[in-house]
Formats: sequence, C-alpha cells, structure tokens
Amino acid sequence: MVDPARQLASDTEEHFGVRSFLPLEKMNRHAETWADQYRTNRPFPHIGIDDFFDQGIISRLIASYPGEFDASWNRTFLDAGAYEEQKLGLDRFEDFPPYIQQFINALNSRLFLGFLEQLTGVEALIPDPYLLGGGLHMIPRGGRLAIHADFNTHKKLRLDRRLNLLLYLNYGWQEEWGGALELWDRDVRTKERAYLPIANRIVVFSTTDTAYHGHPDPLRSPKGKYRRSIALYYYTNGRPEEEKSADHSTIFKMRPNEVRRRNALDAVKPFVPPIVWQLPRLFRK
Repeated sequence: MVDPARQLASDTEEHFGVRSFLPLEKMNRHAETWADQYRTNRPFPHIGIDDFFDQGIISRLIASYPGEFDASWNRTFLDAGAYEEQKLGLDRFEDFPPYIQQFINALNSRLFLGFLEQLTGVEALIPDPYLLGGGLHMIPRGGRLAIHADFNTHKKLRLDRRLNLLLYLNYGWQEEWGGALELWDRDVRTKERAYLPIANRIVVFSTTDTAYHGHPDPLRSPKGKYRRSIALYYYTNGRPEEEKSADHSTIFKMRPNEVRRRNALDAVKPFVPPIVWQLPRLFRK
C-alpha cells in the first residue's frame, strides 16, 4: 500500500518540475561510487563532480542569472588587513528569476536531500528557507574570499550547519584568472585540493570547524567577467559529539605566506603615519 504522505510529496515534486531538474539516472548509477570518494577525499570529506546537471539546464540558469545592476545585491567590501572580501550576494529567494527559484526548489526537495544523505552519510538533512549566507554569489575582478571555516549554527533556526553545495556557472573560465575553490588542511599549512569555478561543476563538502576553504587571491578575470555561483547550505538538528563546539561566526585564517607578510607590515606600522594605512581603503571607496 502506498504511503499517502509520500505519494503527496512525490506528486508535489512532479507538479513543480523537481524531477525535470535532477539527473536522476546519473544520481542512481554513481551514488555509491561518489559516496566512497566523498568519505576518502582529503583534506576533509568532499567531492567535486563535473557535468552533473543537463547542459540545457545550466545554459538556462546562466541566461537567467541577474547581472550586477539587475537585482538589489548585497555588496560586501570588507577590509580587515589580510582578510579582504569583495563580493555580491543575493539571498532573497523572492527576488530570484523564476527559473532559478524552481531550480533551487529542486535542490531543496526531498528527492535531492535523499541523494545528498546517501552521498555524504549525513542523515536527516534540512534545507535553509532563509538562504543565510547562500543563494547567488557573484565575485568581480579583484574580489577574493580569504581561507575560512564557516559559521556552525543557523542564527534563526538554531540548527547545525553540515553541508555546503556550490554550483559554478562560468563558461570559458580560464585558469590564469584564478578563482579556484581551495581546500586546506586543518592547520592551514597545506593546500590539498583546488577546483576551478567552471560551468556545471558542483562541489559538496562537510562543514566543520576545520573545513578551511576559500578563493584567497584576487580574481584576475577581465573587467566585467564575474565568478558566478549558486550556494546552498544544509543543516541537521544536532551533530556528532566530536564536531560540537560553541556557536561561532566565520573563522578566517591566513595562509603561511600571509602570516609572514602581515608580521612584516606590523613591524613597521608604528613608524608610519596612520593616513598611509587608510589610503588603500579610501581609494577603493
């Protein structure tokens, strides 16, 4: 006998086209192999998969993706020494183009959550209706995001952040432009993996206090060429005992070369007028 609740969920997903967005045959065929890779990949559990979605879906997502002046982006320009961050973010679901709304609904559906649970071994995943810190991200030339570990608790839902899913939407991205997602060891001494933000590449990874990642060097892409992505985060009610810690915001870390450079600057800073340290910020503004 069919469970009425499951049948209703399935009918709802079909009605809103969830299945049309998901590569179901590919998910079923490769889930076990991908799960083995996820568990064993270094420096922390993760996987990068190319050509995950149908190319027609990716093309339409890119065509629908808002430009810099097509939406009310949240603009982040942080100046904290070596921790500069420059990006545009959009987390208001109601402001997304309809096609992107439907796509995100598919990635937050029961069907896709089940796949992520099988892939990662993290059970009872919960999507985030607030898209806190997630949604659409667009990084301009010169933008960067320093190496960091993510916040661990959702401010509103009081749930534990467990997974990040990043989908890149950049046709023709060149390696010399930079912008690769870098994964570093727990002491931020060694970069172990890097993924260029090429179109239709997804990266999924477990979020813990030592899952350090970022794209720390300024983008060298041509002016007007943005690093575009969709970022979705997934939560659970509780987490393994060995992963628990006090609530914290994003934890930034400097790479070894950044530590040396910062120390050298600090050594001469007492002998330089304060206005000198303010000039770069003033020119950026």
